Amino acid sequence: MKKGRAANYTLTYLLLCLGAVVSCFPYLMALFTAFKPANQVYSTNPWEPPAEPTLANFRQVLFDNPFPHYLWNTVLFAALLTLGQLVFSTFAAYAFARMEFPGREVLFWAYLGTLMVPNVVTLIPLFVLMKELSWVDTWAGLVAPYILGTPYGIFLMRQFFRGIPRDLEDAAYLDGAGRLRILFSIVLPLSKPIMATMAIITVVQGWNNLLWPLIITSSDSQRVITVGIAAFQTNYGTQWTLMLAATMVALFPLIVLYLLFQRHIVRSIVLSGLK
Repeated sequence: MKKGRAANYTLTYLLLCLGAVVSCFPYLMALFTAFKPANQVYSTNPWEPPAEPTLANFRQVLFDNPFPHYLWNTVLFAALLTLGQLVFSTFAAYAFARMEFPGREVLFWAYLGTLMVPNVVTLIPLFVLMKELSWVDTWAGLVAPYILGTPYGIFLMRQFFRGIPRDLEDAAYLDGAGRLRILFSIVLPLSKPIMATMAIITVVQGWNNLLWPLIITSSDSQRVITVGIAAFQTNYGTQWTLMLAATMVALFPLIVLYLLFQRHIVRSIVLSGLK
């Protein structure tokens, strides 16, 4: 029995190690290519370490391109989305979870049903709307589709709020507290785990967002880091070394975020079921 269990554990760890190697291999290839001179990209195998590592690609990305400005735009973009998601999703979720009004359930499930609609379906109507508002290539147009909350965020917060005992709120009502006082003094202090989860998910999604910024922005002043990386691919070819060096620069803040908030990220996966 013990031998069979040991064999199962060994097989499980071997499979996990194989999965880890497969998952990390693309990042290792990107890292090797980022340190290679341009003339070694096609003369060596992608998985080979650079024969003569160079920082020239990183210097060109950081000092010969407006890439630091793209990085700052991305930080601001992710911060605005996270702030808007936390504020508006919290109010909407509390209304759906605790307030009684006609058509509440119908409205909630109709709104949640928009999760079934692919994002590409709404891109053209959103762009036309932004054009009519003269928000094309502006910060308003860039953040407008996300800053007022998302169906997934509202659903996640609503489910958490519904798990908070009503007795706590009833006791506050008896003491004369209003809804806003209950929300800020009782519900939100108990909701720190789910709010941290929402913040982490929103930061990562905002940092990696490419399609909408690519469509709505055209100038360097509004460009985010994902669009800046895509700009290294032109009609005349792809600058692989610069693109992958820029990718490593873009990846670094997310690695720092993971190292600093590893415990919260693991909790966010548990709470949200995020894969």
